[in-house]
Amino acid sequence: MRLPIGLLVASVAGGLLSAAAAVLAMPGASMQFGLVMLLALLAYVLLDRSARRVRWAVAGGIGLLAVVEVMRLLWYQEQVLEVGWVSYGPAAEASILGPWRDSIDRQRLAALGLALGVACLVAGVLSLPSRGRRRGAATTALALLLLAWFGLDSTREFVRYPLSDLLGTVWPTLLAALVAMGALALSGWRADRRWLLPVGLFLLSLGAANAYSDLAAMWSGWWEMANPDQDAFLELGMAVSTATEDSLQVSSAVETMIPLAGTGLTAVGALHSSREATDRMGLLLMGDEGRDAAEDDGPSA
Repeated sequence: MRLPIGLLVASVAGGLLSAAAAVLAMPGASMQFGLVMLLALLAYVLLDRSARRVRWAVAGGIGLLAVVEVMRLLWYQEQVLEVGWVSYGPAAEASILGPWRDSIDRQRLAALGLALGVACLVAGVLSLPSRGRRRGAATTALALLLLAWFGLDSTREFVRYPLSDLLGTVWPTLLAALVAMGALALSGWRADRRWLLPVGLFLLSLGAANAYSDLAAMWSGWWEMANPDQDAFLELGMAVSTATEDSLQVSSAVETMIPLAGTGLTAVGALHSSREATDRMGLLLMGDEGRDAAEDDGPSA
């Protein structure tokens, strides 16, 4: 087995193991296997023979996402979970709101890394030559539908909470989602024959949208605690009680798998599309050289 194929197989295996660990409620192992997946994919991209501008942009995006995964793994290892009854007063606010706000700041930093990683992947996609295919209209329509769904789903946060404070926290994930959806709209004109690139960007858009929802939900919970009322405390108690149930975390596995699969398919699809464009250009040049040689030989006797 050649080294690039072995790296690709290792990347797929790492992604599957990451999802399996998420199903078994093992977040630390899930993040570790996700990091293995990204590092193997990074090595595969660096060894590829696609165009340099595409390869380095995609590699930069994967590298940034790997750095984000390392950050999250380190934060998880430092985290200490303590569940207890919530009480009123300054002592409760100091013991809960401070660490909660620190967690939000960390997630916002990770979201900034996510936005930069997605931007690098999109830069690699935009470096691909346009093929002028009509199926670009299909990816544009899909991106518009996804954008409409994302906008409707985000409306409740925009209406219920102070818009400036909310955007000040979630803007990195919002930017990542919009950039990924924009790239999805343009991917039909640059797609490889297997359509790995549009599928990858669709999953990457879903992953960025989910990251936005998670960060917005975390911030909105903190905001309700910082501006307390009785309903907010009751809702928090319900959330704590349901989160401690022992069950297979299928939803966590799906949330883990979507961005990893989206990153992998986007990277592989961009490389395939670049190689196909290079091969097509080579065939065209060979055809031109053949015609020139025939003209130089002149008519046969």
